[in-house]
Amino acid sequence: MMSTKDYYKTLGIERNASDDDVKKAYRKLVRKYHPDTNKEGTAEAKMSEVNEAYTVISNKEKRASYDQFGTVPPPGAGGFPGGGFNNVNFTDDFGSVADIFDSMFSGGRRRAKSRNVVYEGADIKTQVIMTLEEARNGKKIIIDIPRFDKCPECAGTGTKDGSKPKTCPDCRGTGQVTRSQQTVFGTFQTATTCPRCRGEGTIIDNPCLKCHGQTVVRNHHKIEVDIPAGIEDGMRVRVRAEGDAGKKGGTSGDLFVLVRIKPHKVFKRHGIDLTSNVSISMYEAALGKEITVFTITGKDKIKVKPGTQPDDTLILRGKGMPRLSGRGTGDLHITFKIVIPKKMTKAEKSVLKKFL
Repeated sequence: MMSTKDYYKTLGIERNASDDDVKKAYRKLVRKYHPDTNKEGTAEAKMSEVNEAYTVISNKEKRASYDQFGTVPPPGAGGFPGGGFNNVNFTDDFGSVADIFDSMFSGGRRRAKSRNVVYEGADIKTQVIMTLEEARNGKKIIIDIPRFDKCPECAGTGTKDGSKPKTCPDCRGTGQVTRSQQTVFGTFQTATTCPRCRGEGTIIDNPCLKCHGQTVVRNHHKIEVDIPAGIEDGMRVRVRAEGDAGKKGGTSGDLFVLVRIKPHKVFKRHGIDLTSNVSISMYEAALGKEITVFTITGKDKIKVKPGTQPDDTLILRGKGMPRLSGRGTGDLHITFKIVIPKKMTKAEKSVLKKFL
């Protein structure tokens, strides 16, 4: 089925994250939301979401399917048994609860580090409408999309004439400012986003005139997208790095093309198989006859066997839809609908009366 969830966003990682990055992100979220360390009412639901995302992204085949078509493997297929967090060996995989609390609530102070903030480019989503014939054969399409590109004037730096951003004097490049408050329980410190640099750690005094310091500009592009043969209605095709460019040198997002397939006048689709109804007269059904029928590839001649009954089915092998993997083709199932004439000539009536 189609997924409406962004598993990468759930794990807090980029789409090109390595296996090690996926594991690190998962461990971090387990420490944050596992019920052994988090007693909030929403922690259990959040942990379930994290486990669902990790089950897909940590599996190469499931991740490839999710990336390309947005499909999600059936529940329980791989990952932790049962899909819940209660089956995670919290101590073996991530250390003891005491170790986690020690790392989370250590009394030692950490020296603030200067940060180089970059922003991953946003994904672009669009859709195309195709015929069943186009879905069977596959098609290369050209999509005209607006997107943000790295500014050509400043090469994505956001500054004018080769100048460089300067370190924010308020937060000293950390992107955060710390405030202390005296209470009866002691001194409490709170860290908030620096209002002057908005958390970026740097300030541009001489911004680029084209992008106004944003490092990206909006353009239109024509992107060629290869729609594979056998695509189904509601699937997505992913084109890597054709989304918006990231700000401050961040990686570009992806382009996702949702495929919608128009209903066909003759055929109905059932996975890789097709079905259709063919009307024949009662005389053709009784005596048999060679007739011409429509298939997804054109017209074919078939033989109606003598004595064909209403709703009898004839299967034409290989006249269905190809598998998306490229292995094999489905069939066309033809159901015969026998038409009884409402008006007959005297001769026809005379002949039929002989069988009464």
